Amino acid sequence: MSLVTPSIDSRLAGIAPGFRALSILVEAAPITHPEVAAAALAQACQQMINDDVPWADAHLSGWDEVFKAFGAKPKRTPCSASALRKRVLKDGSLPPLDPVVDIYNAVSIRYAIPVGGENLAAYSGTPRLTLAEGSEPFDTFKEGQPVVEHPEPGEVIWRDDTGVTCRRWNWRQGIRTRLDSQAQSMWFILESLPSMPLAALDEAGDELVNNLQRLMPGATAQVQMLTL
Repeated sequence: MSLVTPSIDSRLAGIAPGFRALSILVEAAPITHPEVAAAALAQACQQMINDDVPWADAHLSGWDEVFKAFGAKPKRTPCSASALRKRVLKDGSLPPLDPVVDIYNAVSIRYAIPVGGENLAAYSGTPRLTLAEGSEPFDTFKEGQPVVEHPEPGEVIWRDDTGVTCRRWNWRQGIRTRLDSQAQSMWFILESLPSMPLAALDEAGDELVNNLQRLMPGATAQVQMLTL
């Protein structure tokens, strides 16, 4: 398994001071224990409701401020962790989607942290976090139909050599690199601000890897810390 090192644009230091992330590359193995995913998702939802982590509000508020700093409106397009947790508060749980997706959503819900999961084999070049020029293509769905959109100039995006893979930092993932259980090379990014303890970020990464390896014994993982 070759190491993938995503790049982070140094200009983002003024938008999100102290930003750090865990980049985790996983080479998959056959899924033999799908029940691990459902249990992790259910447990995360219940823990959020009954015994939430103490940094949750401050961390998600911090992401709101980051979004405002590059022109996004977090009430309309919130960070991915906020969106997931709002659904849990409304419905009491999340329905299972896909075992791998359920596991990384569980980490996002439990630790109040945006977590992205991508099919690395669909990437063209190395993932990079940067400011959009505005011409980059982003493939998505609108009213049930595939469409190509473009980010706003100055919007923070994840992208590769082909185009945008995630808009507004961690708001919406694209279709081309979307992850599911059929992928072999899986890339995860756990994105943290200083209001989340660094030890909690490490714990979240450990939980993600441990649950993936319980889901598919034989899977291997490489973990890197990224900072601005």
